[in-house]
Amino acid sequence: MTQPFTPPQESLPARRRRPRPRRRRALIWTAVVACLAAVVGLAIPVMKHYEIPPFSQKGQPLSFDTPAPHGGSGGRDGGGDGKVAGVDALTELPTGPEAPWRVEHTLDDGTHIGVITYTGPKSGYTGKVWVWAPKQYSDPKYAHSGFPVMIALPGGPGYNDNYWKDPGLKLEQSITSWSQQGKSLPFLVVMPVLNPGPDVHDHYWDGSDIPGQPKMGTWLMDDVPNLMRQNFRTYKSRDGWGFMGSSSGGFVGLKAVLQYPDRFKAALVSGPDIVPDSPFWKGHPKEQAANNPVLLSKQLIARGGPDVYIAFQYGTKEGSGEIGAVTRYLKQFGNKGPIHTIVNVIQGGRHNAYTYVPAMGTGPITWFSQHLLGPKPSS
Repeated sequence: MTQPFTPPQESLPARRRRPRPRRRRALIWTAVVACLAAVVGLAIPVMKHYEIPPFSQKGQPLSFDTPAPHGGSGGRDGGGDGKVAGVDALTELPTGPEAPWRVEHTLDDGTHIGVITYTGPKSGYTGKVWVWAPKQYSDPKYAHSGFPVMIALPGGPGYNDNYWKDPGLKLEQSITSWSQQGKSLPFLVVMPVLNPGPDVHDHYWDGSDIPGQPKMGTWLMDDVPNLMRQNFRTYKSRDGWGFMGSSSGGFVGLKAVLQYPDRFKAALVSGPDIVPDSPFWKGHPKEQAANNPVLLSKQLIARGGPDVYIAFQYGTKEGSGEIGAVTRYLKQFGNKGPIHTIVNVIQGGRHNAYTYVPAMGTGPITWFSQHLLGPKPSS
């Protein structure tokens, strides 16, 4: 008997199985972990950059000791007598004692800005000092060589702080880049407090030993350089020592090379004051005159030397007072006798460090470096 025809039935789609609860939880946790990993991966570099705990070394002990070259003794040995084998005759080894530096900032390249609170044995003044050493300083091939010192001074209050140690200004990072490009020497940068008290009612001390006031001239010209000699390989002569500063710090740098040309050879000064005008000079005209760059320039020219090298900078948007003071000084003393000068006019530049740092790389830092000694690798 013939079976009746039955048309084929369309197959129904298979029902999707719901994930089991355990598997669903596993998928959720996997997604959560992946998201957290991505967030942490992005966050850690940011936290390191901005030195947010626990990704910060701030406050930890810091040493600038030199690794031993070729298996020999480190750069601190020898007591600064220059008698260690292989040490250049121009180099002065650290005399000690080593200062108890602590980390203030860690830069992206791993170098550190250190800080101590220091009492100057000659001035008797107690203040903070920051210091930075370039990567070359810890390279064993330079372990027998001195390094040039840049004494960097701020403008403004200059009390209990020194803005050149702020990584946001990129002074140290710029020196690293410039030295790699051959524009600059790899300077040791020391950044001391400039004034003994806050800038209240325009109080500042002109980096000088004003009678009856803290001896800020001795602090800056004697104590701070001696601190560097105790802790770092430096140079014995003035050829390894220079100043960099802006505004009132630029005034002190200018004054330093004119007042002590036997100790300091070069200065890079931005928007500087030219004459001492601290309110504390009142009643002390003789001492004020002895710290006046105009009079010191006349005396240096009359003596016939030694030669000093001063790089000026100012921005076209600075006040007429700053521009006029620098222009008058250059007209009177620029490249006269032993006073050698250049000037960098920064188009659109203002009276601040954010203007001055990048402008240094357009020529002034190279000219400044050309007149100072740089480190020499071991042969």
